Amino acid sequence: MSETEARFAVLRQSAEAGVVAAIERAVREAPDAELNRINVIDFSARHGLPVDQVLDGFLRGARLGLFEMSWNVLCPGCGGVLGAAGTIQSIHQHDYACALCAAGYEPTLDEMVEVAFTVSPRVRKIAAHSPHTLPAWDYVRQIYWSSGIELPQGAAFEEAMQKVVIDWVELGAGEKATMSLQLPSGFIIVFEPVSHAALFLQVEGEPTRERQELGMVFSKVQAPTGTRVMRPGPLRLTLENRTDARVLPGLYIAGDELHDMLGRRKPFLTGKHLLTNQTFRDLFRADTLAIDQRLRITSLTFVFTDLKASTSLYERVGDLAAYDMVKAHFGVLGDVVAAESGAVVKTIGDAVMASFPTPDRGLAAVLRMRRAMAALNEKRGSEDLLLKIGIHEGPCLAVTLNDRLDYFGQTVNIAARVQGLAVSHAIFATEPVVRHPDAARLLAQAGIAPVLQRCTLRGISDDFTVYEIP
Repeated sequence: MSETEARFAVLRQSAEAGVVAAIERAVREAPDAELNRINVIDFSARHGLPVDQVLDGFLRGARLGLFEMSWNVLCPGCGGVLGAAGTIQSIHQHDYACALCAAGYEPTLDEMVEVAFTVSPRVRKIAAHSPHTLPAWDYVRQIYWSSGIELPQGAAFEEAMQKVVIDWVELGAGEKATMSLQLPSGFIIVFEPVSHAALFLQVEGEPTRERQELGMVFSKVQAPTGTRVMRPGPLRLTLENRTDARVLPGLYIAGDELHDMLGRRKPFLTGKHLLTNQTFRDLFRADTLAIDQRLRITSLTFVFTDLKASTSLYERVGDLAAYDMVKAHFGVLGDVVAAESGAVVKTIGDAVMASFPTPDRGLAAVLRMRRAMAALNEKRGSEDLLLKIGIHEGPCLAVTLNDRLDYFGQTVNIAARVQGLAVSHAIFATEPVVRHPDAARLLAQAGIAPVLQRCTLRGISDDFTVYEIP
């Protein structure tokens, strides 16, 4: 048995059989391009498999060395990859500059960070493992653009590039070249995807027959994107590569066809989605943020739970019996959280803090938690385990606390405070959760009408609106 076969044999023992079969078939038979920066959500859709099961399979495969994960910081404008790293720790907090869009962006884990999987070179060598040997358009497609852009396939992509690129050239390290071409009217971008350099050409006015001169140097230092005003007509463009790798400069027509091509987007696995996945937190505990690293998340849903009167429970049934009951309750909640695409962030005594990518997943989880706890009590023939639940959604920071991936900010504080309002089996939720369209739909389908309340939360100056979900 080969090393790869042995790894797949181990994967079959922990991941869903259908997922493993699809992954193994792809590794053996798929074209090289399909095994570079695999979009897990796209993969699941093409194979008709549940996203959570597919993600679980790829994460376990990465842990076994079948795949390598990449954390790619994306430009929200053009969808280009502004930075790629093997771990989340390599993502910095300051702005990433996109030369093509002439803009800088502070990375957010739910909008700008894509997590993709590439087959390991130990399993199968593909062309993208040596990106600087890829043909120009393969490099642009596989390395520069993210998996979230719905680019044309095969020959259609090359045809599309011919429509939006006037001319291009490949320059080796230290090489220099001169291009002679005709500039059309419009907005032209001299763009180089390897060094991420760009120059805007505003081509306007009366056409000229006089040859215009322009030079551009590519180096390891990315210069701010500038703009030159030129006239339609002949241009002699001198390009010089002062980097230690090849560059692929081209003149792109920034018109409707380019905007339409880059505007076709599809879902991709975000950093936020991965951090709220229980399998990732279980398998990659060491892949936390650096001590001083803080990454923004614009929207995350938090659920806090706690057992009511747990101290009296210990006194009433004894430490050993109470421990078994509390342990069973943790198991039930953990299963529910994982089933709703969430992750347990931590437990504090008898309390649980969990995170979910969207309010509807969090709400579905708390409704299931309540039913599961009722079933657990019924099975035991008692009402000893009463769960107090609070849920809130909002922005936060992903941080490392006590050597563990955690979250910080007012959203977390409010979620904890809202849970403190619960005194019975009712769930307390905030307005962002209840008003979320998908969450509201869940409540309507369940025939539940939330009851509005005004309250005071410790540490919050103004009165706060919460909803009791009976």
